[in-house]
Amino acid sequence: MKLAEAISFSLQALRANRLRTFLTGLGLIIGNASVILVVTISLAGKDLILDYIRGIGSNLVYADYESPGENSAKVQADFVKIADVQALRERLGSQIVAATAVMNGHDQITVDGKVRDITLDGVDSDYARVRNLVIVRGRAIDESDVALRQRVAMMIDKFAIRVFGSQDAALGQTIRIHQLEFTVIGTFREKTSTIGQGEITDDTMLIPISVMKYFTDYERIEPVYLQVRNAGDVHAVTQEVGEILESRHRPGAKYNVQNLSAILETADQIATVMTIVLLTVSAIALVISGIGIMNIMLVTVTERTREIGLRLAVGASRRDVLLQFLVESVVISLVGGAIGIVIGLALPLSVRFFTDQVKVPISPLSVVVAFGVSFIVGVAFGLLPARRASQLNPTEALRYE
Repeated sequence: MKLAEAISFSLQALRANRLRTFLTGLGLIIGNASVILVVTISLAGKDLILDYIRGIGSNLVYADYESPGENSAKVQADFVKIADVQALRERLGSQIVAATAVMNGHDQITVDGKVRDITLDGVDSDYARVRNLVIVRGRAIDESDVALRQRVAMMIDKFAIRVFGSQDAALGQTIRIHQLEFTVIGTFREKTSTIGQGEITDDTMLIPISVMKYFTDYERIEPVYLQVRNAGDVHAVTQEVGEILESRHRPGAKYNVQNLSAILETADQIATVMTIVLLTVSAIALVISGIGIMNIMLVTVTERTREIGLRLAVGASRRDVLLQFLVESVVISLVGGAIGIVIGLALPLSVRFFTDQVKVPISPLSVVVAFGVSFIVGVAFGLLPARRASQLNPTEALRYE
């Protein structure tokens, strides 16, 4: 029997019991759809997490003084200074895109008779770029503002709305900070919110660092941010930053230097583990569907015992019988698998009709794997029923009632 004839006979037999065929293949439909969806959700979730972390800053390295809990002049001398930031720029040269310093403080402002607490950060002209800030209205603090010690300020967007009603209304407003008048020149937001874990909070205002240093008792940069030019240099630059800072201060001074690589690696590992777990669950569903195919094919062999005996009696070989029933099993598996793949692809692709903001990645490899697994399931779980059918005794099969 040729393969084409085996497929033709198999399709005729399967059409004769369409409901049974559909229910048998339903497990493969669910299993393969699950595989596609699991891989898609895993890829989308992984990309979302990694993009969220990268949104804090590209190839970011940050450092500050690791305080031992003392509060002495000796310790204050070990704080990172503006001169240290300049030294980092000079020593690291072409390895970095920019280095920016942040000085922290707090104050209160009065608007329309209401006193509001604010987080005050002194920054330079590179801060917005390195920290990946989005300038929503107005402009950012530039080099001339820092060099000329201009009394200008930026407000985080949410705070501007709370204080002035809208971001547009905030522009040009005069605010007294540390008894000096500052003009609001812009509003901003973080591209990726650090949820209060960084120096930016929901009530943050930015002013030039050259002005901010007059509002503090001692000069302390916390932290210094560096944007590394190439992702491959992040670990080397992280180590160099620590060495440069330690070399410029007394022996024993410790500096906390970190980058986002460890967080990215951890997120990647978590996403991989989740993918493996979900794929394992999908694999179990495929195995269960394979067992269902084997069970139904065994029942089919029993029901068609006389037919098998007749075929063997008129000259069909045992190999022909084995091939026919094996092909039936594979056809059920492949058709069910194909429908499952279509469903698995249709659901994530349909998201694009509702929003352009979410990009759902589709893995071609997952389609190939799902189709390959369907074929393997059909062969593996169809082989036993097919062998049993081929080994029937023709005489006894013809007498079977």
